[in-house]
Amino acid sequence: MRALGRQLEAALRDEFAAAREIRRHIHAHPDLSGHEHATTRTVIEQMPAGLRVEEVAGSGAIVRVGGEGACVAVRTELDALPITERTLVEWAAGNGAMHACGHDVHLSAGIALARAVHRVGAPVPLVLVLQPREETAPSGAMDVLDSRALERHQVRAMIGAHVQPLLASGEVASTPGTVNASADEFTVRMLGVGGHAAYPHLGPDPVLALSLFVAAAQQLVARDVDPMTPAVVSIGEIRAGSSPNVRPDHAVARGTLRSFDPAQRELLHRRLETVASGVAESVGCKSEVHLDLGEPALHNDPRLAKAAAANLQGFGLTQSDDLRSCGADDFAYYAQRFPSLMMFVGTGASSGRLHSADFLASDEAVDHTALALAAGYLAACTAFPPT
Repeated sequence: MRALGRQLEAALRDEFAAAREIRRHIHAHPDLSGHEHATTRTVIEQMPAGLRVEEVAGSGAIVRVGGEGACVAVRTELDALPITERTLVEWAAGNGAMHACGHDVHLSAGIALARAVHRVGAPVPLVLVLQPREETAPSGAMDVLDSRALERHQVRAMIGAHVQPLLASGEVASTPGTVNASADEFTVRMLGVGGHAAYPHLGPDPVLALSLFVAAAQQLVARDVDPMTPAVVSIGEIRAGSSPNVRPDHAVARGTLRSFDPAQRELLHRRLETVASGVAESVGCKSEVHLDLGEPALHNDPRLAKAAAANLQGFGLTQSDDLRSCGADDFAYYAQRFPSLMMFVGTGASSGRLHSADFLASDEAVDHTALALAAGYLAACTAFPPT
């Protein structure tokens, strides 16, 4: 396997220049979630001739490199975000969409890996998953899984990598265990009685009820969750009324619940409803709570994480300290079905914040992400050899 690693690394480094150019083209022509057909065609056009390609999940595709039998899958994401880019580079997008989460980097790195594996051959076939709709619901990962395509390809393990400005350039985190939180969204609606703002005694005030709920919700993590387990309750949207002298008949808040632990996830769901009902009743209002369940927590297989870390070091990258965050990724659905590994590839603080109009990973991020994916692929070949 060491000899294969050296051969694959050499072939991969030969692909870096082309991968950087492909990345710039993808970056300049982003597609929003559910409309990624052009991006998918671009990636397939960069694949070696004669590979098996099949459509999946509407606007996605699966590309197989190698023969039949058990394989290792590498997930890359196709979609961009509805953000107007402000990076001012010559290859900036100009259509109101933007690869502000690094999917252009992931795609070009995946292309480089597929081409390198095709050149050197491999003991285990590689399946490149071009997944749509990572950024929106319904999840593209769920549709890929529901298609049963990965079972037909006999996937033994799933590998992914995501750029991360919290790490320095050249650092990669291959962290065992839970690395991302589950992510659920909630809507809380407080119902009162509309009327003139000068006569607050004539009806219950839903704005007051909602204000009390927003404050009380912040205590859920502080007092209901084990302090040794990460969890987050954040409210990002509040809507109420349209005039300063009119008491509205309802007020609405929307937010997110995130947790590393399934039991605490369910506890937060129950306590959110209890708190909403309690504060509403305390001021004479009624409450309605709606929960939209999102991605589960993302769990990295320890065997893959350990083996990939050793490969990363062999490739000249720095293994960072363990990195975990309350961010979420629908890669977690794959991890529920197969042994999986999501690595985080450093881009440094100078690249900007993910999901911002100024985010721009460097060319080196393409190289480092390709090497990380190769490290994960080789780790899976070792940890889960074909039977």
